[in-house]
Amino acid sequence: MVSHAHVALNAHLLSGEASYRSAGIHGYLFNTLAYLNSADSNLDYTIFTGAGVLPEEGRWQVRRTRLPTQNPLIRILWEQLIAPLELGRLRPDLHHGMAFALPLLWRGPSVVTIFDLSFLRYPERLSKGRKLYLQSMTQAAVRQAKRVVAISESGKAEISRLLGVSDQRIDVALPGVSEIYQPMFSKHITDFRIRNQLPGRFILYLGTLEPRKNLEVLLRAYTALPQKSQVKLVLAGGLGWQTESIFALIEELELKHDVILPGYITGSDLPLWYNAAEIFVYPSVYEGFGLPILEAMACGIPVIASNSSSLPEAVGDAGMLVPPSEIAPWTHAMSNLLDSAEDRSRYGELGKNQVKSFTWQSTARQVVFSYRKALEHE
Repeated sequence: MVSHAHVALNAHLLSGEASYRSAGIHGYLFNTLAYLNSADSNLDYTIFTGAGVLPEEGRWQVRRTRLPTQNPLIRILWEQLIAPLELGRLRPDLHHGMAFALPLLWRGPSVVTIFDLSFLRYPERLSKGRKLYLQSMTQAAVRQAKRVVAISESGKAEISRLLGVSDQRIDVALPGVSEIYQPMFSKHITDFRIRNQLPGRFILYLGTLEPRKNLEVLLRAYTALPQKSQVKLVLAGGLGWQTESIFALIEELELKHDVILPGYITGSDLPLWYNAAEIFVYPSVYEGFGLPILEAMACGIPVIASNSSSLPEAVGDAGMLVPPSEIAPWTHAMSNLLDSAEDRSRYGELGKNQVKSFTWQSTARQVVFSYRKALEHE
């Protein structure tokens, strides 16, 4: 077993801009990197990236390409043509493909992280090019890798079932919750409401606006809400793909004055949005994990989420779980919580306790565990 080792990480999906691309995967990569050094002092790191933002402190070397790898096609070309050359010169003990793919021409030991298998479960909801890339490269990567990292137990089971990977070769590194997510003083929230011209009561959804987030069911459930005239619905997040149907439904249901669309929200404002909300809703039909659920819970906000894929792992017994495709249960759950301050308070306290075990320090330790397993026989 190698005690002191050098790990090279492909972190080209780190974002350098404020958009939907800097949510989800970027947050997971950034926060994992922030705690890698403290997880194992006997590992050295080289990080390959483009314009991506890195944590301020870290014992690592950074190799940035001048190529605009935020462009998916250019990133794929870097990954498959340039990365093998870079790795050949660097000769690391281990390579970590931090999001789905590995360079096919690299034959050294590797670990790959798979965030979800939406491209297999819901292929019709992806563009043809994106679907083809993810299906082919992910299947090749899991065959090549010594260890595969999933971000939930649900994801681990899916990788095993759909990609034929042995359970014994898959490790789980659950996401964490940053300390910025916590209950805030009411004055801060009042000032925030005034500054953003927000209503006194609103239901919050936060995530990329795209089909698998199931926002059409949420909009129809909100339309039937008895309290609709008193409570607004905020759909916060950057635009993904195939969003036309969402805006068309808002028009069809005559919700232009009831639905607020603030767009992508920067990280520093997120805790304020969560704290200002009365309820957080997450109707997605499929997620690798569902980190916004934990963020809302950390702020003491009651959560209603779909009872599908990995979301029950995030919610536990600390929130309400609803079938994603049934409109009436969503209306019922939202209405009951809006009517009961006692239930909102109870779920808020349960949520704050639920998130205590989800830390980025733990995520980094779980990733390093996977590195050590991959290096055992090297």
